[in-house]
Amino acid sequence: MSIFQENLENTLQKTQEAFVEIQTYPIARRIQLMRTIADEIEALGPELIETARAESNLPEARLTGEKGRTIFQWRSYADAVEKGYSFDASIDTANPDRTPPKPDIRKTNVALGPVAVFGASNFPFAFSTAGGDTASAIAAGCPVVVKAHPGHPKTSQLMADAISRGVEKSGYPKGIFSHIFCETNEEAQALISHPVIKAVGFTGSNRGGLALVEIASKRPEPIPVFAEMGSINPVFLLPEKIETAAAALAKQYAGSLTLGVGQFCTNPGLVIGVESSALEEFENVLNEEIAKALPAPMLNAGIAKGYQTNREKVIGLSGVTVLSVATAEAAEGQGAATVATVSGVDFLINEDLQTEVFGPFALIVKCKSADEMFSVTEKLHGQLTATLLATAGDLGANAELVALIQNKCGRIIFNNFPTGVEVCKSMHHGGPVPSSSNAQYTSVGPDAIKRFTRPLSFQNWPDEFLPEELKNANPLGIWRTVDNEVVKGAIGF
Repeated sequence: MSIFQENLENTLQKTQEAFVEIQTYPIARRIQLMRTIADEIEALGPELIETARAESNLPEARLTGEKGRTIFQWRSYADAVEKGYSFDASIDTANPDRTPPKPDIRKTNVALGPVAVFGASNFPFAFSTAGGDTASAIAAGCPVVVKAHPGHPKTSQLMADAISRGVEKSGYPKGIFSHIFCETNEEAQALISHPVIKAVGFTGSNRGGLALVEIASKRPEPIPVFAEMGSINPVFLLPEKIETAAAALAKQYAGSLTLGVGQFCTNPGLVIGVESSALEEFENVLNEEIAKALPAPMLNAGIAKGYQTNREKVIGLSGVTVLSVATAEAAEGQGAATVATVSGVDFLINEDLQTEVFGPFALIVKCKSADEMFSVTEKLHGQLTATLLATAGDLGANAELVALIQNKCGRIIFNNFPTGVEVCKSMHHGGPVPSSSNAQYTSVGPDAIKRFTRPLSFQNWPDEFLPEELKNANPLGIWRTVDNEVVKGAIGF
């Protein structure tokens, strides 16, 4: 047994012991743990920002905002547990006079078990070690084992230390949170394959996410992998809107495309429109905006190389023409904004034109007609987002297209751009394969907690031994569905 395997065994033994122990803890104690962790992250000083800047090339303002978002996630998910969102508590009371007699049945969501989390490179705070996957798993009552991202190991350690301090101050067993470094794919595979692990959270590339899904599915006990894998996030230019606002839309689109050097899973990398003078105006203004965009450092050398490789791959495909490239020359490790065009016909016959180019790259698909736009939409893979730049008249005149677009994405946006992902209950950050591994679940917002739970029904149980959220007195004071009515009161009082 290697040193890594021996350490992993010891870590996961403590993880399993912690999971067994915390099943008896009251919900209030879990809420307090999460708020204490949020406080510890908030207390991290300039060292955190400086370390993340050095490891990711992200600017101070972006990292400061992301730190705030991370703290908000922990607190908002704690609030969600306090309000009972993640339990979906439901109670059907007994009716002994019915024939046959109806039993008392009560259902809640309980923790799946220990969760392995793989952090993202592009969000070293909010989607990595202390990010939404870790916060939502702990909110569900699951211990977490985080595999540190190799792109920001020091940042990851600072965040891990903050979580560990929160665990200690809250009196939780140390095994509730573990932080490990994997040097090889085989070591990462050993983590996922271990029988203690019951679910995986992942944010990253399509290739990486699908590899984890395959490993998890081949276990003697297959487990779910909740992988958010990015997409090309199509933007649809509908005729009435573009006729009246082509120049303004082009400028807005350029800003969204180049934000953060295009390093967002929601970066709008595909534009679909019907050939017209308005589309030509859109292209001309976009050309001017892209030419002015200054190349900037990407997250790390590997991502910069990947951007360059995939960009060259796409612009080298049949029928693709480069429309615009940033005029300033990109230095090593920087990403230069690029926009290319292709006909609808060529797009329809070449799957490789749907390759995600992670960075400030866009492909404009120029369709001959509305029917061709519909065909292009049919061909699209699953997406995290889809954006309609349209008028109300456009929506009414293109009802079938709008319905088709809804089938392709997890979030559909009207006259806005997808690069901001609000942390709230109504946000769905996920989508049909290959944008995520399970379109039913979100990785952002309180509903993310439900990924790491499973339903459990209690039949005819004594009230004193029921989970808090199912007791007659409703000690948590949460909303519950009781005999098909959503109520907040107690039962039998």
